[in-house]
Amino acid sequence: MVALQRYHWLFFLIVLACGGTINGQQAFIQDVQGRHPVDSDRMWLSHEHVLVDFIGADSIQFHTWDHDAVIAEVMPFLEEIQAYEVDYFVDATPAYLGRDVLLLEKISKKTRIKIVTNTGLYGARNNKYLPNYVQKISAEDLAEKWISEFEKGIDGTSIRPGFIKIGVDTADPLDTLQQKLVKAAAITNLRTGLTIASHTGKAVGLWPQLKILGEMGVSPAQFIWVHAQAEEDNSNYLKAATMGCWISLDGLGWDVERHLEKLIYAKEHGILDRILLSHDAGWYDPQKEQQNITPYTNIFTKLLPELRAHGFTDKEIKLLLSVNPAKAFAIMGSN
Repeated sequence: MVALQRYHWLFFLIVLACGGTINGQQAFIQDVQGRHPVDSDRMWLSHEHVLVDFIGADSIQFHTWDHDAVIAEVMPFLEEIQAYEVDYFVDATPAYLGRDVLLLEKISKKTRIKIVTNTGLYGARNNKYLPNYVQKISAEDLAEKWISEFEKGIDGTSIRPGFIKIGVDTADPLDTLQQKLVKAAAITNLRTGLTIASHTGKAVGLWPQLKILGEMGVSPAQFIWVHAQAEEDNSNYLKAATMGCWISLDGLGWDVERHLEKLIYAKEHGILDRILLSHDAGWYDPQKEQQNITPYTNIFTKLLPELRAHGFTDKEIKLLLSVNPAKAFAIMGSN
């Protein structure tokens, strides 16, 4: 199985090296306005949020928020990142936590930023954001729902997801429902090619996910370890990178110093080619009267000057903000 995974990953790298197309297979990025060829020269923010509603799956009311009010609040922050030439903005808010693809489409058209949305479900925080039906159906049936969103569109629209977002609590073994999410994500990945991004945190919750994925034939190269900056033992980054896993250091909306230390470690140990960077910032919260939105700019205003001061080259910075995310979110499809 390991040899087969390595072959698939090697083939994928060959596809990207050949301009995204080989033997009728084309690699593309899927955003809320359609598909685009993979382009490693574009700037990415690979884990952010426009809107999040923490009220819970049993109480959330879809599309009850005022789009115009949301756009008025978030637009200044999105206009800020346009000044830094951000092309791709990955919105990591899943269903039942405030995913609103029509809102994202409106914002994308206004800003010309390519916004990538997701399919999947979020099991972290003791499954508060999982709808009741997840308890009753199989991983296979759950995957069919996610595959349908990729093939037909989300919530009756023509908008399709560009990745799979799941979430687990930091535990080993994983909660039974969260194991189901990982299995459903594996099935969906094998059918669609969508990368799996999992809210994970410390590495203790990473290994059981990779074990399930491996048993189902999914390469670690198809998996993003989200919130990896929470891990205290940096040697686990080496282990994950050796396996081919993407390591997402995405708390830069708040903690630049921790990320700098981990990036220096990654550079010293030769694993910058497995690292993704983002803020996990934003967001409009429908449960609050007064919004307190965290900007999406610390990477540009605080981190990049520090990286350059520590000897990071323009090529290494491009690797982190353009080349790596383009590879991580690339999807294989047919012409």
